[in-house]
Amino acid sequence: MPQHIGIVACSAEGAALCYRTICSEGAALLGAHAHPEVTMHTPSLSHYVQCLDRGDWAGVAELMLASAHKLAAAGADFLICPDNTIHQALPLVLPRSPLHWLHIAEVVAEQAVQRGFACVGITGTRWLVDSEVYPQALTARGLRWQRPPVDERVEINRIIMDELVCGVIRPEGVRYFQRVIEGLKAQGCDAVVLGCTEIPLIIDDSNSALPTLDSTRLLARAALQRACAAA
Repeated sequence: MPQHIGIVACSAEGAALCYRTICSEGAALLGAHAHPEVTMHTPSLSHYVQCLDRGDWAGVAELMLASAHKLAAAGADFLICPDNTIHQALPLVLPRSPLHWLHIAEVVAEQAVQRGFACVGITGTRWLVDSEVYPQALTARGLRWQRPPVDERVEINRIIMDELVCGVIRPEGVRYFQRVIEGLKAQGCDAVVLGCTEIPLIIDDSNSALPTLDSTRLLARAALQRACAAA
């Protein structure tokens, strides 16, 4: 039997895309209509945002751990978190976690290496882009990286938090992301990390100036591979 995947969710749209990807792509590995058992838990997004706004990473970790323990009790074999931003708290989580986690940035960095990229642009919330989550993972694999300018990070964050996490898609938001990616290309990037799990709702290879590294689907596929390796 495949292993049971536990999803520690934060924002609904990204978590839903991750869940749908696991379920829809499971058939390619397990047969028609088949996918691993999946359990997802999420507290109110407002609890996470309150912690983020005050820089309370210990509080973020406690929310993640609460989900982890509930998922372990439900029978999950390992955990994923389809939210890049809160991976900043993972070092506080792992020593107390009841289960193993796949790290979203490490999954993305591995894919970047496999596809032969050399310099990767980072997009996401301001908390994520300002952090070392992706720089550490990319540097560890011998990859270079670039961040957008600070003013662009602020506007990207607004689009994500005021629009995308609420399921709101506006053409001007899409165009703004496209311009940011064009700027990263001009800085020498040969790929871009969609480092918020909602960004794939509006950006993919068809409308991006750079090849995209879709963190949401890459994490889902890594979870599928791990779960099915036990089948």
